Amino acid sequence: MASEDLTATFVSIGLSEQKAKETVKNEQLSSSLKQAIEQARKCGVQSIDKEMGKLLYNIATKLKTQIKIHQAMIVEYITKQKITTEIQLNAAMDYLLHHPLPPVDKIKFETECGVGVTISPDQVEAAVEEVVQKYKDELIEKRYRFNTGLIMSEARNKLKFADGKIIKNEVDMQILDLLGPKTDADLAKPVKQKQTGVKGSESSKSLKSTESSKSLKDEGSKPTESFVGEDGEVKSFMDIMGAALKFHKTGENYKTEGYVITPKTMELLKEHMRITGGKVHSRFPPEPNGILHIGHAKAINFNFGYARAHDGNCYLRYDDTNPEKEEEKFFKAILEMVQWLGYKPFKVTHASDNFDRLYELAVELIKRGHAYICHMKSEDIKGFNPPDSPWRDRPIEESLQLFEDMKNGKITEGDATLRMKVTLEEGKKDPVAYRIKFTPHHRTGDKWCIYPTYDYTHCLCDSIENITHSLCTKEFQSRRSSYYWLCNVLDLYCPVQWEYGRLNLNYAVVSKRKIGKLITEGHVRDWDDPRLFTLTALRRRGFPPEAINLFCAKVGVTMAQTVLDPSMLEACVRDVLNVTAPRAMAVLEPLKVTINNFPADHSGSLAIPNFPADESKGSHTIPFTSTVFIERSDFKEKAEKNYKRWSADQPVGLRHAGYVLSIDKINKVRHAGYVLSIDKINKVRHAGYVLSIDKINKVTHAGYVLSIDKINKVKHAGYVLSIDKINKDSEGNITDLVASCTKTTETDKPKGFIHWVSDPIVCEVRQYERLFFHKSPEDPSEVPGGFLTDINPNSMSVVTNAYVDVSVKGAKHFDKFQFERVGFFSVDTDTHHSKMIFNRTVTLKEDPGKK
Repeated sequence: MASEDLTATFVSIGLSEQKAKETVKNEQLSSSLKQAIEQARKCGVQSIDKEMGKLLYNIATKLKTQIKIHQAMIVEYITKQKITTEIQLNAAMDYLLHHPLPPVDKIKFETECGVGVTISPDQVEAAVEEVVQKYKDELIEKRYRFNTGLIMSEARNKLKFADGKIIKNEVDMQILDLLGPKTDADLAKPVKQKQTGVKGSESSKSLKSTESSKSLKDEGSKPTESFVGEDGEVKSFMDIMGAALKFHKTGENYKTEGYVITPKTMELLKEHMRITGGKVHSRFPPEPNGILHIGHAKAINFNFGYARAHDGNCYLRYDDTNPEKEEEKFFKAILEMVQWLGYKPFKVTHASDNFDRLYELAVELIKRGHAYICHMKSEDIKGFNPPDSPWRDRPIEESLQLFEDMKNGKITEGDATLRMKVTLEEGKKDPVAYRIKFTPHHRTGDKWCIYPTYDYTHCLCDSIENITHSLCTKEFQSRRSSYYWLCNVLDLYCPVQWEYGRLNLNYAVVSKRKIGKLITEGHVRDWDDPRLFTLTALRRRGFPPEAINLFCAKVGVTMAQTVLDPSMLEACVRDVLNVTAPRAMAVLEPLKVTINNFPADHSGSLAIPNFPADESKGSHTIPFTSTVFIERSDFKEKAEKNYKRWSADQPVGLRHAGYVLSIDKINKVRHAGYVLSIDKINKVRHAGYVLSIDKINKVTHAGYVLSIDKINKVKHAGYVLSIDKINKDSEGNITDLVASCTKTTETDKPKGFIHWVSDPIVCEVRQYERLFFHKSPEDPSEVPGGFLTDINPNSMSVVTNAYVDVSVKGAKHFDKFQFERVGFFSVDTDTHHSKMIFNRTVTLKEDPGKK
């Protein structure tokens, strides 16, 4: 039928012209609707009115494939006016989904979909009146701001097959009768309520608390975010996802789209439910030929998280069907990463556990005429349009004997495969089920020289393990039909396959082969090099597993392939580390400061909070002596505009210490031109001592004298430090500073505070940048020379002699800290008893230079 004629047909049953044209464009939908119309006409209906047309359109759009065999019966009920409403039609389709196999019990069917049921106006009036009386007081209070949908819903539940429009009209009439017409107040827009403050001392206390938390300026401190539970712990993947993952209920496999129902389906499902006890059973099936990457984290969370949320079980099943690429270290690392992300497998299994059973099923598949031995070479059957095999119709007995010969090593590798007689959704014909490989298997040794493929193994192992939800990435959507086909032609329990979009990151490669190349050519050290996006690398870099799970939850469930910027993952890492990583102080480029008159009565130590924004989380003690080290970049002889740290004419506070540093004296410097002196020292709370200027040394080629006008006040201070001397080397570089301290009596806040260490631990710090310059290093249009030409030679820098405070002493591998004002760091696995090594996990804030 021409598209114009089809459009006219659809308009004749009540569709608007625009909707009819849109329907014609959808080949599958238009075919289904055309079939429903033809079935209606076969029942003797030549003129289809709008109400009947709407029901036929609903059949075309909503009827699932597995109950398509009942379409003619449903259409007949519509044409005979036994099913007249959408509610009845939905009930009919729901009944058939629960009882998909013919013959249909017509008595039960008609009862379930309300055939012959009539609802009188009096029944509608009585049902609505009962609900209105239930909410009468609230209706009178809220008037027309009351949610009438609640009344509609409860009334419809009382009268399952009543017309919704009739119920709506009755609800409107009874509310009007109760409340009268709408007044001006009812029609006015609601006024938004302003938040009211807490009165009295509570308000004052709250304000002080807010000001206090602001004054801390702790870079990592933020209010508790939604990803933190009431117990203070980071929420799990499923806690964040909530009800977003909506899959079928156990035992209701037959209700899902595209599921194939056979005469044995319901019997097999009943036995499946007996074995599983109705529990969710999922599985995570990685190939043990490499280390898991960030994309696998999404799969782990979906499979293990969904099972956990429904009190079910999740298998870790190694898909070990390719002995050439599998190594023991990968098996161990995969289990370790699953556990690191917070999950415990119900059972650890292997595809190879089922090699005997899989072979038996392959023999059965040949006997049933659904598989054959083919001698085409692998290169000849690659792609989506290979020629048909000349051996597709070879006799069953011949294929059985050849398959036995393959098993017994009588056929050369590459000379024969077992192929299945099925076409995938993408058009690929007859996928391979078994191939010959004369390679010993890590678990079965030399027992086998034929190994099953993923297309053959996966669904059968799912069936053997009674998996309820087979969750796969989108590329396996094209294998769903063969998945269902193989289980059904062998009369086995058939799980349901669900697909979701893969997760990838820009500036990364995750291909196992390509990562292997990066390792062998020396661009990275191993699979756990912190510049990679393998899970072992992310762990080594210091990414908390909770942050990875949070990231996966934020990405959510989508069919679209997701390619995200690493900054989104790093933001999740910061969020989690903000509330989990204790603070410490470290300087990467140390500059020594000697305090000449360090007070004799000082204890020599300070108690520093682990989390300055929440002191209930405890504290740690660090030394504070006459020698401290600051970050070299925190001192300049001359401050530029907006510079807030230490300079000759600008004091600075020592973080947590209660000291302010200021310049008192600068010794001679080559090629200078100025003399520095102090004009003023501002006072500090809790005073006690005063520093005075002993000397201003002149500078070669002088012309002017600079003096310090002011040392600003500092909250919670105790002493003021001033510089007696700046020592420099022969090149004019500052080597160290000499300072003295004074207690004062008044306060004034300096522009900034700097971190410092005293009696520190010497450590190594490794800092990382992106490994690749371009977003898509594997894309020839972006990187014509290939990913190996896109490597950033400065992706790692090493500070060999950084200083960190003693609070980190004894930290274990992977322990995490926030080095105040520097970033988040984690203890590297290279750390040993004589030297600590830290990896920078992320900076405190996203680098604005990254694009």
